[in-house]
Amino acid sequence: MIQILGLVLLYTGAAAGLLCTLVPGNLTQIDAGAGQVYGVNYDDNIFQWVGTYWKQIPGKLIHVTVGPAGVWGVDRMNYIFKLQDDDWLPVNGHLKQIDAGGNKFLSGANKYDWVYCLDQDQTVSTSDVFSYTELDGSLKYYSCGPYGCWGVNRYNDIYYRHDVKPTECWGSYWQQIRGSLVMVEVGTDGSVYGVNPQGTALKRKGISAMNPTGISWSWLDMPVSLQHVSYDEGNLWLLTQNGDIFKCRANGF
Repeated sequence: MIQILGLVLLYTGAAAGLLCTLVPGNLTQIDAGAGQVYGVNYDDNIFQWVGTYWKQIPGKLIHVTVGPAGVWGVDRMNYIFKLQDDDWLPVNGHLKQIDAGGNKFLSGANKYDWVYCLDQDQTVSTSDVFSYTELDGSLKYYSCGPYGCWGVNRYNDIYYRHDVKPTECWGSYWQQIRGSLVMVEVGTDGSVYGVNPQGTALKRKGISAMNPTGISWSWLDMPVSLQHVSYDEGNLWLLTQNGDIFKCRANGF
């Protein structure tokens, strides 16, 4: 039976309802973007949400991402794969975390927390050999969208990368953002969500093209601890520490 859970959003003293549905299945990581949703489970199996159920996709990955740059993933050996013609094409390079949410450019971090990206001209090609751009700094998680890129380091500090472009994913400099997150995800529309060390989901308020870093964090008060969050097309996808999956309508959040 599908369970419905009413949640309360707390933000500067105001409350707003958020309706969440417990989705069948169990995942360790989930990513929503460009109208699609993918995830992986404890056995490294890959799944795609097709409206009412999870469809298993052949292959084994620990992290999968979907966005304007396509569908990509990495396995336990940190090898990188791109979904092309319904098959996982192995490509050069090694990453532990990968993100396709940029404007057809790719970003991610490797096991040493070194940060990399691929310009748009490479992600749209059919090649399996790419020339990655290494960024300065050290991050364990890095995610991009139309207004720029966000990341967190091993100390859960939050950073925003200025002046990132589809053809120049390097950007210019880091700006530290107040707060603490263990992971951060940028939506296709530029919205930014994350999970803090206490397992609470947060959203960055006030983000726009004129103010890409936003103004403050709002938080979602949920009676379970979360490990992962992703957002696309009005839906907020949440994973609990136990791998349970919630799909929430994000109106007002």
